[in-house]
Amino acid sequence: MAVFGLLATALGVVGLVAPDALLTVMGFAPVPDARRVEGDHTLVFLTASSMAAVNMGVYYVLAALADWKAFFRWTVPFRLLTCAVFLLAVVSGRAPAGFLGVGLWEGLGAVVTGAALRYERRDAAA
Repeated sequence: MAVFGLLATALGVVGLVAPDALLTVMGFAPVPDARRVEGDHTLVFLTASSMAAVNMGVYYVLAALADWKAFFRWTVPFRLLTCAVFLLAVVSGRAPAGFLGVGLWEGLGAVVTGAALRYERRDAAA
């Protein structure tokens, strides 16, 4: 949880400081500012998403430090939902193939978190 939180925070900071770098990592081709048309709100959306990633990352780190198991459990279904939505975005052509990594990261994180919680619960019951 702490590792995911640190990564989310770091990528959020990248999005705030260097949005084109984050777009490139996610498989999107950045558009130079001079070529942006009026009404292109890509950078506004990226700023909002990046700030949300910073906040979410901090929540994950704090939950890990507090060993807040309920929070960990809550993340599993929502990260699986995020995985499904992101994969569907790629399959439907709404997002580039490079965005698959984001969806798979969410899905893998959910599965690993769920498995770790199950392992701990079984270990505590024994």
